[in-house]
Amino acid sequence: MPLPFHFEIPGAGLSVSLEAGETTIFVGANGSGKTRLAATLEQAAGTSAHRIGAHRALTLDPGVPKISQEDSRQALRSGFISKGQYLNEHQIAEVRLGQRWGSKSATHLLNDFDPLLQWLFADQNNIALETHYQVHDGVRDEPKFTAFQRLKTVWERVLPAKRLFPRGDTIEVGSAENPDIPLYSAAEMSDGERAVFYMIAQVLFADPNSILIFDEPELHVHRSILGRLWDELEGERPDCAFVLITHDLEFAASRPARTYVLEKFSSPASWTVQALPNGTGFSEQLTAMILGSRRPILFVEGDGNSIDLAIYRACFPGLTVVARGSCERVIQSVKTMRANRDLTRVTCAGMVDADSRDAADVTHLASIGVYVLPVSEIENLLALPTVASVILDYDLHEKIEKDARLARLKGALFADAARSETQTTIALDHCRRRIDRALKIVTFANEPDEAALQAELMRQVGAIGVAAIGVEVRKSIADAIASDDLPALLRVYDRKGLVLASLAAMKGVGKEAFVSWVARAMKAAKRPELRRAIASVLPTPVAR
Repeated sequence: MPLPFHFEIPGAGLSVSLEAGETTIFVGANGSGKTRLAATLEQAAGTSAHRIGAHRALTLDPGVPKISQEDSRQALRSGFISKGQYLNEHQIAEVRLGQRWGSKSATHLLNDFDPLLQWLFADQNNIALETHYQVHDGVRDEPKFTAFQRLKTVWERVLPAKRLFPRGDTIEVGSAENPDIPLYSAAEMSDGERAVFYMIAQVLFADPNSILIFDEPELHVHRSILGRLWDELEGERPDCAFVLITHDLEFAASRPARTYVLEKFSSPASWTVQALPNGTGFSEQLTAMILGSRRPILFVEGDGNSIDLAIYRACFPGLTVVARGSCERVIQSVKTMRANRDLTRVTCAGMVDADSRDAADVTHLASIGVYVLPVSEIENLLALPTVASVILDYDLHEKIEKDARLARLKGALFADAARSETQTTIALDHCRRRIDRALKIVTFANEPDEAALQAELMRQVGAIGVAAIGVEVRKSIADAIASDDLPALLRVYDRKGLVLASLAAMKGVGKEAFVSWVARAMKAAKRPELRRAIASVLPTPVAR
């Protein structure tokens, strides 16, 4: 079944789209039907779904008997073990409930660590044998990576103090900090180490374009490494859709995912579901999300589907990023939370677009914990020369081709900025924003009558200086063009649609495909270059 998969939640009147490279989280209290929802989704998606239950046995036996890769694969998918007798896809869907889940899909203890290990050993053996014969035949193709090698790499990044050594018929563990400490059997790993091993292996095992359903992924895993683990897992399988079922608000709030609250469950299969965040103020759900988190909060502009979240969450993994829509709501959220610091005991900061703010405004916002981007809009960060160069590095262009594409990007933006119509549009947008901000801070003292009040209002409105703002913006654009300074142009150029279209053309894809690529690249564990390039030009928020 190809992705995206549209899951109609029974009773909720809600269709959730599960897409490749995206994570969807369902969070709810005990009794809210989380596990039953996971089982219902698995049944609806058929063999495209691979579900890991909350009740799972984590006994790791590296000496497990070795069987064929196909036998172990079938055992993992369906629970059916019969040497040489293989089921078709329809049969797997029918057998899975009885064999894998013991006819109790919501409560059965999942015990599939043995076939998981058998699959890893069989995969390793088959690839090693294939490589052996190729070498003897004089073939010099690039050797394949085994699933064990990929698992080892991820496991050691999540647990950097340890080293994993898969052998031909066993697995050993050692210390990364002291190589003199003797190796020990993987059977003696801690609960957390085995849980991390198990989840990585399950993700690597899944068929292409699968829906991976994890019920209570936080079990046995320390909160300090949980986010890092899921960053790695999502980066390993951008072809799959992830569904996480949890009651851990902090974990749910920390993930760059579409999040839904299971508010009520009615037997046999009906749910009341609410998307997060909801409403315009600090809704009850958003408050629960914030107060359920002990991480500092970073309030940002945008909504749950914006590129802002993908960028901020990737660049600031130690913060819980909460989208508040407009810049005014970001500023008010920071003020509100800091004013109630004793109540929430959660620190916070904010980040907003430059949006024609002058130096005095930037300084004032920083003093209250709101930081301003170095460009007019967050999309402009991607067009900065240092960032655009990194974007092209993903496609391995030769230097001549890369330089030509960067030059075309700059040329397209400068050509548009040089048009008088564009300059008028930009100048008007900047003027409107300045007027809007000025009107919001109009204040009055003790004017004696209506005439004096009118005069004071006109004085403050007249001080805005619309013509001067327009001249300032046009001069900034002209100076940037004259000095061939793209970063300077991007500080005032606020045409994100054209910026994204130009970047997409530079990369050779459509605009929507480019935005999706950015979201995936920002969280890809194996390729952190884009994340690092953007983080290097962002201000560093200090939550307090």
